[in-house]
Amino acid sequence: MRSALANRLRIAVVAALALLALLVTVSLWRVAAGAAALALTLLLLLLLPLALPLPGLLRGHQRSSAWATLCVTPYIVYGLTETIANPATRLTAAAILFASLALFALLVAQLRVARRDAAA
Repeated sequence: MRSALANRLRIAVVAALALLALLVTVSLWRVAAGAAALALTLLLLLLLPLALPLPGLLRGHQRSSAWATLCVTPYIVYGLTETIANPATRLTAAAILFASLALFALLVAQLRVARRDAAA
């Protein structure tokens, strides 16, 4: 059971890094479009909640996985809002929404496996 926990944790970390890379790509695309100051500020605000739990996730701390689920919420809100309200960025916003929902599901699944292992 320990290997299942480690595998889910690795997948969650990869999903978090993929979401970070996607956010950086979207922000750099906006810099190229001409809104440099706004895009860089948005990049810092978007990366901060996801970067905070990353060291704990890399070490495998269950507490970091638990509060990382709360840190994913702004990305879900951002992706959903931009997908509905902004037709110009609908594709990238949908990708952010999908990646953040996948990360949330992976974190919750990892926490469930960890809780089951602790009970056994």
